[in-house]
Amino acid sequence: MRNNDHGAAVAYGAIGTEARAVYNQGQANGMTFWAPNINVFRDPRWGRGQETPGEDPLVSGKYAISYVRGVQGDTYLGGGLKDGHLQASACCKHFTAYDLDHWKDVYRFGYDAKVTKQDLADTYQPPFQSCIQHAQASGIMCAYNRVNGVPNCADENLLTNIARKQWGFQGYITSDCDAVSIIYEVHKYAKTPEDAVAEVLKAGMDVNCGWYLKNYTKSAVQKKKLLEADVDRALSNLFTMRMRLGLFNGNPTSLPYGRIGPEQVCSKEHQEIALEAARNGIVLLKNSAKILPLKKTISSLAVIGPNANSANTLVGNYAGPPCKSIEPLKALYSYVKNIQYHKGCNYVNCTSASIDEAVKVAQNADYVVLFMGLDQGEEREDFDRLDLVLPGQQQALITAVAKAAKKPVILVMICGGPVDISFAKRDPKIGGILWGGYPGEAGGIALAEIIFGDHNPGGKLPMTWYPKEFVKIPMTDMRMRPQPSTGYPGRTYRFYTGRKVYRFGYGLSYSKYSYEFVTVTQNKLHLSEISSTGVTLQNSDSVHYTSVMDIETESCEKAKFSATVGVQNHGEMDGKHAVLLFVKQNNVANGKPMKQLAAFDSVKTSAGERVEVEFVISPCEHFRTANEDGLMVIEEGSHYLAVGDQQYPISVLP
Repeated sequence: MRNNDHGAAVAYGAIGTEARAVYNQGQANGMTFWAPNINVFRDPRWGRGQETPGEDPLVSGKYAISYVRGVQGDTYLGGGLKDGHLQASACCKHFTAYDLDHWKDVYRFGYDAKVTKQDLADTYQPPFQSCIQHAQASGIMCAYNRVNGVPNCADENLLTNIARKQWGFQGYITSDCDAVSIIYEVHKYAKTPEDAVAEVLKAGMDVNCGWYLKNYTKSAVQKKKLLEADVDRALSNLFTMRMRLGLFNGNPTSLPYGRIGPEQVCSKEHQEIALEAARNGIVLLKNSAKILPLKKTISSLAVIGPNANSANTLVGNYAGPPCKSIEPLKALYSYVKNIQYHKGCNYVNCTSASIDEAVKVAQNADYVVLFMGLDQGEEREDFDRLDLVLPGQQQALITAVAKAAKKPVILVMICGGPVDISFAKRDPKIGGILWGGYPGEAGGIALAEIIFGDHNPGGKLPMTWYPKEFVKIPMTDMRMRPQPSTGYPGRTYRFYTGRKVYRFGYGLSYSKYSYEFVTVTQNKLHLSEISSTGVTLQNSDSVHYTSVMDIETESCEKAKFSATVGVQNHGEMDGKHAVLLFVKQNNVANGKPMKQLAAFDSVKTSAGERVEVEFVISPCEHFRTANEDGLMVIEEGSHYLAVGDQQYPISVLP
């Protein structure tokens, strides 16, 4: 990938192709898919964090672009849709600042998210702007919650002024399911059902997942709360979408995408894509004394844990029926025949554990692999976690088995959200730790391949793993920035100042990599030269800055420069891993991030090989920060490009 994983676009193209194939066979009623979920994974307890690409706004935006272009049938670089025809329709959700479902007595339906202009500008909104402007998504979904008192689906500034007028959105806007009814029934924002219908349609929403528009639109018009013109606009957007999907253009087989057939569902190529996605997403967190990979000649293996023999857990939530289901346990039999298996816990919640029996199994094997973590019983839609530790007696089971085993054990974490496994990180009897996420239908195979060295792991964590004491912070606190005077530590790698179990972007490999800046074509940037007026402004701290909004596109293009990074594989295995380029600043006052991701690239290297990768840096995009008024600005000062432990200074001058 070059800031945008081509492999990801291929994967989402496969999803769109299969969706159209199922529709063409008469097995689906429509082709508007309410995905992707691009909300920033702000709080580690969020039950739906597993659906998202993580905590970084840039990654979320790039993910949205790949996902939407792939599903809709566009090319990797965009601009490839013929006459606007869609393979299927993608819908970015949940607009906006939605990342709480059901925490303690707070429900998503009535939640009022208090968000600063600064946080909206550089955290919550950018993924949606990318989805609309660069991916050209044909749908967006407004969220249940209020933001600063206004329900998202009734916010004209959000849906019409920002999405349509500022960002140029040209698709349809749907509510989340029953999000219109709660504007009257829960938020009490509208006085009557008709007022709720009038509010959302006038705000720019087009279709309601629910029954309020069906039941109350006519009476809202009759009571003169709503104009027919507002209804006509919504119908126009909806029928335009159906036309783009080719539903009124005659014989479907003579139209684009009309000949996509059932042979493209679960094809060999698509199953290989699922396997490659799983391989690339798995993260190696610990590998003491290089216990991994295991040799294929080992004589016996103990496999323990409630996630070892479940294929269903691997697919997470919102998953269609898999092409085939292979449990991790079954996949491991491909490498070693003498396996002793014990579930260890009654369920993933581990309210009861057979520790003594699991210990005996471990003692009789050469090596032990534990498959632990979470499942949809512990984290899901409408269910946020209350803690960040392993459920029930899982930790006690892991510790006892590790203590009894002949050699250090391998712990595989199957979970969407982060878990505080500091105990395992410190325990010398736990030699290896892998995070699988919910790796999909081929996840069991991919994990087995990594454990036995047929694949070299290169994944990186897409979110910070916080310590268990982080739960003292209310989930309802939407602030990204820290507040030292009150002890508030902030959120995500960009702002969080507290202890971390594992940092964003962390991930080991069976190879050791080193990095160096080979060439950087710029080391100074003059604000006055890129400003449209030729002059800069000063803030209250007498720091010179220029507003990005006031810089002309041509000036932004001219300001771009390249950074070439050398990547050396010092290991004995070929590998593929993500190279992350960050921008850091010396001055992090006024809520500036400590660092932020500017670009990333997936790099393949052979054993012992050195390659070079070029990143294009746009100061208008990568050096900008949000001020307290929500204005994106570039400020003078010392900046640094950072890759691994290497830094390169860039001076921003007035």
